[in-house]
Amino acid sequence: MPKITIQKERCKACGLCVEFCPQKLIRLGEELNKKGFYSAVFQDNGTCRGCGFCALVCPDACIEVYKV
Repeated sequence: MPKITIQKERCKACGLCVEFCPQKLIRLGEELNKKGFYSAVFQDNGTCRGCGFCALVCPDACIEVYKV
């Protein structure tokens, strides 16, 4: 099962990961980070395939995908 980590303090809430996730498992959170943005949050429901699209489109390299 893939695991995704998001460095919330580096996220600027551009929303690209939200848009490109084919399973729609990433959303913008409800808590502000230190920069004042609502950072991306990964909601794992067991359907993530570990495609890595989210990590590829992130302009700040905040997302890492691990295939465990």
